[in-house]
Parts: sequence; structure tokens; C-alpha cells
Amino acid sequence: MIYLTADTHGELDRFDSAQVRRLKAGDTLIVCGDFGFIWDGGPAEDKILKKLGKKKYQILFVDGTHENFDLLEQYPVSQWNGGKARQISGNLYYLLRGQIYEIEGKKIFTFGGGESSEKQYRMAAGKWWAREMPTLEEMREGADNLKAAGRQVDYIVTHSPPPKVCSDLVEPHNEWKNQLEAFFEQITKQIHYEKWFFGSLHIDRKVTFKDYALFQQILPAWETPSKHHFKK
Repeated sequence: MIYLTADTHGELDRFDSAQVRRLKAGDTLIVCGDFGFIWDGGPAEDKILKKLGKKKYQILFVDGTHENFDLLEQYPVSQWNGGKARQISGNLYYLLRGQIYEIEGKKIFTFGGGESSEKQYRMAAGKWWAREMPTLEEMREGADNLKAAGRQVDYIVTHSPPPKVCSDLVEPHNEWKNQLEAFFEQITKQIHYEKWFFGSLHIDRKVTFKDYALFQQILPAWETPSKHHFKK
């Protein structure tokens, strides 16, 4: 089974919750950005990453806006389940932007990144990376991969929400769309998908019948049919 959550921000106790402890060998947990466990590159952090990589289930994440991109990009890129990824440790993988992966028979399109709302504060603190915002090249690669897949996937996993959803959940800042919002808007118009999961807003809510905001909830990607027992 595939499960999703978001914005773990380097908090190890998120993986000790009762919900997470129910995950079994062979399950997958995807974090919708702001993973946060790759931040200072120290020995304590390395120990935690190895611990996460030894979980009986696999942990996958897309990048958010609270990531150390200098450290993330030190991990080599390899082919994994149909797309490009960076193996962090054992069963722990960083899913790259614009890729489509085949996981448990499902096609999953991933596109991390976004624009920090507190950009000026982060710049002053020396904790901001321009690479939080996806490039046009990454968007082109994503568009090409979606075209090659027949413009159809099962799930979309991002950190930032699609614009049509964001406008319903937060106060509009202005009418101008950044390049990522414009890209996502095109996806909503041109791509067929079953569900879109995203983080960043720090809420758990089913926004529409196919758009899901995630934070601390551990949400299964699909509902398992209940078993009915009939007497003969």
C-alpha cells in the first residue's frame, strides 16, 4: 500500500506515531515536500538517515522549500522504478522533479519545489536556496514525460498546491502567477489523473474529490475494499 504525508521538517517523532507504526514491509510512505532531514550534513543527521533507510517500508520524498539543496544534490542520480531519483540511504529515496515512477502498479508524477513565503527572512538567515523554485528545463522534462505517458497518470505528488486549489484555501496575494503555478495550471487542464496530493499549507483536508492537502495525516493513496462475509 502507498501512504502519503507531508512537511516532516526533520522531526523524527513523526515516524514513531501510531499511524506510521502500522505500516508493513513492502509499504511505501511518500512525503510531499519539506522532508527536512538533510539539513546540516553532520554525523547525528547521517545516523538518522541510516535509521530511516532501514525501515521495513520505503520512504520517498519530493523536495519542498525548506530543504538544503546543496546537500541534496550531492547524492548521485540513478534510474529507479521508471524515473530518476537520488538514493539517500537504503529504502530512503529523493524523488526528482518531473519524473514518473511505477510504484505498486500505479503511475506517480512528482514535482517538488515552490516559492518560500518567508523568502526575505530566510535570505537574511542564510537559509534560502534559489533552487527551491523549479527551472524551465525541469518543467519541460516533466511535460515531455507526461506526453510520453499519454498525458495520464494515477497520482500527482507535489509540495506546492495546484493554483485552483490554493485560491480556495489561502487569501490571494496577487493575480500574477509564478512559473510553477502556471505550469501546474496547464497540468490541471491537460493531464488526466485520479488524485493530486500536496503539502506546504500545513493542513489535512480533502479539498475536492481529487485534490488532497496533507500535513500530519498518514493517508492511504486508495481505499481498500472492505471484506464482506456472507452466510451460505
